[in-house]
Amino acid sequence: MASNRHLGRIVALQTLYELDFRVEVGEENLDFDQVIQRNIDRYSEVVEDKKFIKSLIEGVYDKAAELDDIIQPIAPDWPLSQIARIDRTILRIGTYELHFASKVPPKVAINEAVELAKAFGADNSSKFINGVLGTVLKKIDAKAEADTTNEQPVSKKKVEK
Repeated sequence: MASNRHLGRIVALQTLYELDFRVEVGEENLDFDQVIQRNIDRYSEVVEDKKFIKSLIEGVYDKAAELDDIIQPIAPDWPLSQIARIDRTILRIGTYELHFASKVPPKVAINEAVELAKAFGADNSSKFINGVLGTVLKKIDAKAEADTTNEQPVSKKKVEK
């Protein structure tokens, strides 16, 4: 049986996919909270951590443009508008978890995204997702290493008595 968080990511994926589609077609009077609540309620008997699902959906949705800016340079041959909606949504979830969900270990975030791609994407989606998110993680690690290398040592001043 899949973990509760994995099921939560499935609900988040379905919700974000629906929202992305409905926004793209220009649906008026789209009730964001109603869509989230309906999808969470649909799985309420099998998913316990509703707070996790809601925060993941809201985080990815609110930071979609920023996430796209992170993803696009990594896959320059594939403009985001040409990436399948399901793959684009999975990439956003994985990138969000790598960048903003500090309690999710990076390998877990990537593995979960790959599993979502295997379940819901095309035949090569999981390889594409794995490659892009692997590069996202390398960039995060490189930036963190550069930040620690560039830190100035704190000088120790003698305390006068």
